[in-house]
Amino acid sequence: MELVDGTLHTNIAGVGLDPHYVRAEGNSMWAAARDGSEVEVVDFVGGYGSLLLGHNHPEIVAYATEVLNARTPIHSQFSRRPEANRVTEVLNSVLRREFGTSDTYFGVFANTGAEAIEAAVKHAELDRGLRIQALAGQLAQNAEQAVAAGAAVDEATLSRYGVPSTGSARGDLTALLAEIGARNSLTLGKAPVIFTLEGGFHGKLAASVQLTHNPAFRTPFTSLAANARFVAVNSADAVRAAFESERATVLDLVVTGGVAEVVEVPAPVFCAFFAEPVQGEGGIVPLSPEFAKEISAVSAEFDCPVVVDEIQSGSGRTGAFFASSHVGLQGDYVTLAKSIAGGVAKLAVLLVRESRYRPEFELLHSSTFAKDGFSTLIAQKTLEVMERDDVYRLAEERGAKIVAVLEALRSEFPEVVKDVRGRGLLLGLELHNQAASSSQTIAGAQAGGVFGYLVSGFLLHRHQVRVLPTGSAPNTLRLQPSVYVTDAQIIQLELGLRAMCAAVRDADEATLLSFLGTRTF
Repeated sequence: MELVDGTLHTNIAGVGLDPHYVRAEGNSMWAAARDGSEVEVVDFVGGYGSLLLGHNHPEIVAYATEVLNARTPIHSQFSRRPEANRVTEVLNSVLRREFGTSDTYFGVFANTGAEAIEAAVKHAELDRGLRIQALAGQLAQNAEQAVAAGAAVDEATLSRYGVPSTGSARGDLTALLAEIGARNSLTLGKAPVIFTLEGGFHGKLAASVQLTHNPAFRTPFTSLAANARFVAVNSADAVRAAFESERATVLDLVVTGGVAEVVEVPAPVFCAFFAEPVQGEGGIVPLSPEFAKEISAVSAEFDCPVVVDEIQSGSGRTGAFFASSHVGLQGDYVTLAKSIAGGVAKLAVLLVRESRYRPEFELLHSSTFAKDGFSTLIAQKTLEVMERDDVYRLAEERGAKIVAVLEALRSEFPEVVKDVRGRGLLLGLELHNQAASSSQTIAGAQAGGVFGYLVSGFLLHRHQVRVLPTGSAPNTLRLQPSVYVTDAQIIQLELGLRAMCAAVRDADEATLLSFLGTRTF
């Protein structure tokens, strides 16, 4: 009896995506074959972006062994963590280099990318709450000053806010203060406004799943957390329109010449704006520089912090450590995970810009396994390898070679390949909708949302090439190999994709499905 993911395994077995992998090294994995042997498979999934340095990088594995053999304290909660601090120092150094800034960022550690997103939501909401408290205190102080000054209220002001005159100046002011106080309480008590992008993916935990656009993942859990407002990706005009539609004000009193006047003051209703510099699960969609610039400018105008999700795109995968540096999107918050610990340890980091950082958060948020002695040391070694070996240049060079292959396929099979997107080693090959295919099987797979999985099964079993569709755009195949992917492995990918495209173009379901009855692993 299968007690873990049995339903999932049954579903993926139907398209041949359920091998048991028993060994991995570099850009290869070995699947257990039915005859007892092992079959080498070229891995272009790369742990959903966790394996920029490949499987079991020898230097990192050797260092991990050294750390464990040294009896390094892994769990030393409620103590100083110099290893975590060193990781944050290195990240600050890289960020300053890539963005040309002198800003300092504080680190908050987590175990997974989704947890880092949850921490960002919590910190941003704490910050908003403290800003609300400060504003409420200022409003109360101004009201007290108006009372102390014996300020009068004119008829027009009373009428504008629906307050009947009491016949006395003090009574009118008291009534007006009660009315604007009630209105302000309603405004400041509303749920926070969180913006994120259509096609975005930020995790599947209680808060993070509400930032994920795919309704299949999100809607069963909408009652658990604040809902996000989704903004059209790469539509600069949509950014300002979103803010304008949600802006709100509170009412303040200003006394001029002994008369109390009501003025509107912007209310801190905006919690955060979340964005991936290259959308991963949404189909490998890079943000345009113009769109990134608009997010930065408009968010700053409305005092809304920007959270840049670099969980999949960051840690060197796009040819820079921070993919957002390509488009000048410097976040107030930055989340990192996946490849930051070399594919050996689980680690995530939330970076918070000093101007936004709330030290109180350190006393309100914690995690048993975050910033443990093992994972932080592995992250430290990973960053050392990345910086020393300039893996960013390797990612750019290897990515350019793969893009050349994909673009050639698009020219050769325009009826099959719709688009090639991405940057560095975060690439997507989008296939045309095959609902009109003369093959009922291919058309049916498209209608069932499994066409991308079907062709992935073909590539795996006929060409020993491992790819998978993106989670929310299943007609887009993700390509996220390590920087050590070889020319021979890229040629293997090319041959497999060419055979797949030819079969799809010709509606040749006999070729496309032949592996299902002849699987060897």
